[in-house]
Amino acid sequence: MSNASLIIGESGTGKSTSIRNLNPKETFIINVCNKPLPFRGYKNLYKTITGWEDKEGNYYASNDYQKIIRCLKMIDKDRPEILNVIIDDFQYVMCAEFMNRVTERGFDKFSEIGQHAYMIIDILPTLRDDLNCFVLSHSEANEHGKMKVKTIGKLLDDKVVLEGRFTMVLQTEISESGYRFITQGDKNHIAKSPMDMFEDKYIPNDLAFVILKMNAYNHGVVAA
Repeated sequence: MSNASLIIGESGTGKSTSIRNLNPKETFIINVCNKPLPFRGYKNLYKTITGWEDKEGNYYASNDYQKIIRCLKMIDKDRPEILNVIIDDFQYVMCAEFMNRVTERGFDKFSEIGQHAYMIIDILPTLRDDLNCFVLSHSEANEHGKMKVKTIGKLLDDKVVLEGRFTMVLQTEISESGYRFITQGDKNHIAKSPMDMFEDKYIPNDLAFVILKMNAYNHGVVAA
């Protein structure tokens, strides 16, 4: 069972930037929008795979749920050196399919779009134990003002509660001191993390730091 975590936040609040300190030799990015990564020199660090047999590339761009699932299976089986998988801007998997099917009438398409997004999340626990999988997604406020994963509307929200599939949900925030993650929720935030994994409610928006704490917690040791 892989270590799957959800990172949510508004655009520009540090989700993609949190990738910056990960070791590229151990990291694979699935970029749903194929947008430039927001840190210097990323093109030298992350190379697009040329095919499913490519053992050197560590970057793949697609908004097709079937291709994303195939990529995850390839990493799981054929790329043992990869320890960190990032799915960036996950909500656009749903958005892209909705726009491609916008002329379809009826509500069945919403159920199918929700199912397809769920299928990506559903495969994560089946991946190998040493994989850290991070799903990065935009957030939005629900009817009660609490932040949640952004989808394509209430019809889909009624069918898919993605946050419930993750033990850890970190939410991005910009404070006076800079970008940070929220580790525990309150009336406005849906963040959650295992008890005592983090000493503070607020931590740096750095996935390398998160992995350090997560690995220490899982092995019962104290991380610096």
